[in-house]
Amino acid sequence: MTEHPSERRRFRRIAFDAKTEIRQNGWDFPVKLVDLSLKGLLVERPEDWKGNKALPFDIDIRLDPKAHIKMQVRLTHEEKGQLGFVCQHIDLDSISHLRRFVELNLGDEDELHRELATLLEI
Repeated sequence: MTEHPSERRRFRRIAFDAKTEIRQNGWDFPVKLVDLSLKGLLVERPEDWKGNKALPFDIDIRLDPKAHIKMQVRLTHEEKGQLGFVCQHIDLDSISHLRRFVELNLGDEDELHRELATLLEI
């Protein structure tokens, strides 16, 4: 039997709209954030998309004027006008902001701990 991608998903995706920018090789473009998880994000594909899937991207998500989530990501899929990225590297301040964001939006501390444990296994 074939496993559906949503059945393999181990991290809850949280729909959220925040000022988000994507950068690669001097190219900097604002994108619309669709959702965010502990492991990655989904954005709407810009019309003039120039990204190179073979190279990493830098993402900056502004939760508020003082809280940013900055991560280096890899493009994993592009379909239906959306781009899916998986996190490759995130700094300590950013993971703290992301953890708090997920904690507030999940509303279930046990689920947060399960997701964090899964993240550490990867």
